[in-house]
Amino acid sequence: MSANLDLVRSIFEAWERGDFSSADWADPAIEYAHADGPDPGVWTGRAEMADAFGDWLSAWQDYTVERDEYRELADARVIVLYRRSGRGKSSGLALEDMYANGAILFQIHDGKVTRLLHYLSRERALADLGLLP
Repeated sequence: MSANLDLVRSIFEAWERGDFSSADWADPAIEYAHADGPDPGVWTGRAEMADAFGDWLSAWQDYTVERDEYRELADARVIVLYRRSGRGKSSGLALEDMYANGAILFQIHDGKVTRLLHYLSRERALADLGLLP
């Protein structure tokens, strides 16, 4: 197993336990992005990443993620295909009814994540990366 895959596994395993508190794995100038969904955008740096992800988390109660698959890609990238669940605090809607299967692309350089790209739609992620059959 590669060091990049080990790094991503350690990050995602913490998230599966509900621990989103650490960003030690992130490059100080990380590019954090949402490719799709209700709030697409790009944020730069750990503080902006924390604010953007905190805003996402604060909209849900009982938010959980569970990995389906890790895939190592070229150019020091790892994609994680995963499932999420939770309930909208305002709407009461179940997250898994809207965006159950997502993907996150990690770009790594010198042992730090330099880019983190969230996809609410797994199919879009796979299409964007040329990974559809």
